[in-house]
Amino acid sequence: MARAFLFVLDSVGIGGAPDASAFGDEGANTIGHIAKACFEGKADKTGVRSGDLFVPNLEALGLGLAAKNACGDLPKGFDASPTLSGRYANAIEISKGKDTPSGHWEIAGVPVETDWGYFPNTEPAFPEKLTNAILKKTGLTGILGNKHASGTTVLEELGEEHIKTGWPICYTSADSVFQIAAHETHFGLDNLYELCETVFELTAPMNIGRVIARPFIGETSSTFERTGNRRDFSIEPPHATLLERLKESGRDVIAVGKIADIYAHKGPTKVVKANGNAALGLATLKEAKTLSDGGFLMTNFVDFDMLFGHRRDVVGYADALERFDQWLPEFMQNMRPDDLLMITADHGCDPTWRGVDHTREQVPVLIYGGNVRPGSAGTRQTFSDIGETIAAYLGINSGFHGSPIDLI
Repeated sequence: MARAFLFVLDSVGIGGAPDASAFGDEGANTIGHIAKACFEGKADKTGVRSGDLFVPNLEALGLGLAAKNACGDLPKGFDASPTLSGRYANAIEISKGKDTPSGHWEIAGVPVETDWGYFPNTEPAFPEKLTNAILKKTGLTGILGNKHASGTTVLEELGEEHIKTGWPICYTSADSVFQIAAHETHFGLDNLYELCETVFELTAPMNIGRVIARPFIGETSSTFERTGNRRDFSIEPPHATLLERLKESGRDVIAVGKIADIYAHKGPTKVVKANGNAALGLATLKEAKTLSDGGFLMTNFVDFDMLFGHRRDVVGYADALERFDQWLPEFMQNMRPDDLLMITADHGCDPTWRGVDHTREQVPVLIYGGNVRPGSAGTRQTFSDIGETIAAYLGINSGFHGSPIDLI
């Protein structure tokens, strides 16, 4: 029986979202702008990049052609007529947000059709009523931050004060999120998780999508470093996702990285945590060897977004793309003849764009397997076509959104 694998390259958008202007993102193009910067040998604050973006395996799966379909332009330095080894498409998001849950839920067949709750870009960002409720329920005497902020910047700014006062660092972004940074030893990891659970209970009625625990270590602003013990407390999808439908059909569903958190642990039969793309790749290879017939494995490769997109690090993003491309053949060579691999993204995070937030973009849909005919699958009108393709391939009932892609 066939198996299926889905890799989400977090934030690897390809531009061209029809409604990008509504998000202030008209012209954003993650892959296109990274490739252009590499082609032109431009420098950014993190270093200098020379030579074209070199991702031959993703190109052979149709990454460049999918990007051209989405925005009209082939990424600089890409082959206009690559020898294709896979099927490709570009997909348009219909969910109302450009955040992680919106993209992932829609991929799994559940578009977000209502508005999330958001916090205003003011100081303080959180309503006084909410802050007071947090303090009352937890016994804390105060919080730090209370604003829109970059996760790394806010650590440098407030980390030392956090250690002195014991007050957690609370901040948000353009996403529907309440983030809490705290020191793993001075504050305690279990205390951080317990605090996040309390805040999640208080913010859920506000339709805030996630409360994220952001633990860190170090003793000074120059040595603070996030650890791999992040945990997301997420609102449950309103309907059964692809993962739940597969589980209900008796299939093994392995969630690697932050996948389980994104779906509020609804669906996975096994959860595997790993920190960073290299470790995520190793975990994926290991789990693929034991995935049963008819099973499904989904991995989120988070570094593109977390380490490079939000930090507006073009050079680091390009290097991460090339490292993933170099890793990919090892996985593909170990696939069984009937296995299906799909590679996509959940949104954009153009490192050349203004601000530090996600960007509204189309995403690539790259498909590989022994039963897949190379070529174009056109433009998909919802990310849900991805999940429906996997559902059809594995022989389970279809969902309410999307249509399977013709693989032959």
